[in-house]
Amino acid sequence: MAQCTAVIDIGSNSMRMAVFQKTSRFAFHILHEVKSSVRISEHAYQNEGYLQEEAMERTALAIGEFLSIARSFGARKILCVATSALRDAPNASVFLSRIRREHTLSIKVISGEKEAYLGGIACANLLPAVDQAITVDVGGGSTEFSVLQNGKVTQLFSLNIGTVRIKELFFDRDDTAGAITYIDEALKKLPPFDTHTLIGIGGTFRAIARALMKKEEYPLKKLHAFTTDESSFLRFTNQILNASSKKLRSLFIKPDRFDTIKPGTLILERILKHTQAKTLICSGVGVREGVFLSDLLRNAGEKFPANYNPSVRYLLDTYAIHSDHAQQCAHLSKRLFALLHISLGINPKYQYELIIAAKLLSIGVGVRYYAHSRHSHYLAMSALDYALSHPQIALISHLLLFKKGNSASDLVPKNSYGSLLPDNATLDALSALLRLSHILLASRVNASALTIRTERDGIVIEGKHLYLAREQLKNIIFPKGLTITLCD
Repeated sequence: MAQCTAVIDIGSNSMRMAVFQKTSRFAFHILHEVKSSVRISEHAYQNEGYLQEEAMERTALAIGEFLSIARSFGARKILCVATSALRDAPNASVFLSRIRREHTLSIKVISGEKEAYLGGIACANLLPAVDQAITVDVGGGSTEFSVLQNGKVTQLFSLNIGTVRIKELFFDRDDTAGAITYIDEALKKLPPFDTHTLIGIGGTFRAIARALMKKEEYPLKKLHAFTTDESSFLRFTNQILNASSKKLRSLFIKPDRFDTIKPGTLILERILKHTQAKTLICSGVGVREGVFLSDLLRNAGEKFPANYNPSVRYLLDTYAIHSDHAQQCAHLSKRLFALLHISLGINPKYQYELIIAAKLLSIGVGVRYYAHSRHSHYLAMSALDYALSHPQIALISHLLLFKKGNSASDLVPKNSYGSLLPDNATLDALSALLRLSHILLASRVNASALTIRTERDGIVIEGKHLYLAREQLKNIIFPKGLTITLCD
């Protein structure tokens, strides 16, 4: 696969491009994103689906500039897909031929089911794991659904209900009742879903989720994996549907969404009532990431290896200095956790976050040695995007903060992400285990060379080269009653 890949998604309302760069076999990050509200489907639904000349001209101009951007990043592979507007348009071939002639770009018009599948595999790979969920991608011309079961896409559906389509057919005529009837009739084609978790993909859901986060003063500035409940979401969507343009602005809806946010909101509201979903998760990934992952993982069953996290691997690829020390810390942290989590009252589930924090312990050194703990915290908080919940991201990032003589709970910023963290006793105990692992390996010895055993209310650690560790023990605040004894 090319080191740098650009993926263009031509939707009915917006056209977007993401430029992905690999850092190792499966790890990647986004170098650049660009969006243009080309509205290729504008006035098409009022004209039997035919693409209009002005809309095609806008889209062609934007494609030319997208390609120029992609080339500036050295993208050797450019993948372009088009969805509802082009698959519905009787004159789509005219536009496709023009783009092929002017830009030597082949656009792949995908079916609604393929569109649903691409969004589904993006969510299955890049969101925290859920046993069962339904993904909903409200686009300009259609809405796609995929059913996820244990990380696999099992069912696909596509319905002709989209923001631009509903706007032009009903909202432009002030026919909200007609829109509801049309949407509800379309939803009857869906079977019953055995899940109460809905994953929202696409611009409309993200716009609502982003606004809701601002309204509720949510503590983490990350849209991907933001989770809310049905009642909170519906209360907010009801405000949107009844708001004037001035009120929409006060609800944190961006002006470029004013004319399509209400049709999109109505579609989502009717879907929620139809599916009876209770938990809603916002996906920051969709068709573009699905296209990229289909290419990246084509020889791996379109799924990352077990226990693989692309965000963690990207950070290690890019910033880890002498990462063997961090790997040794991870092994040692796991051993200490196994011995002490019961006596310290730590939920076993936190072993996962502790091990990831240990692996990322040294990434801040890749920025600057001095204050590297703070740099590690910032990098983790900024770049841990995929396959982790917000509480997991907050905990991993916070465990990377360290200040001599302070417990982890002393370092939680005020009016910040503290509400996402576990209780102070758990937080302090996890931090102490991580720092203990770090100083026991201060002489850069191998973790397997240390012998650890429990004794009364503490542990005894035996091994060579523990002089520096003994000196640094005083910098760590350990949970009350826990004693650490070092023996040469």
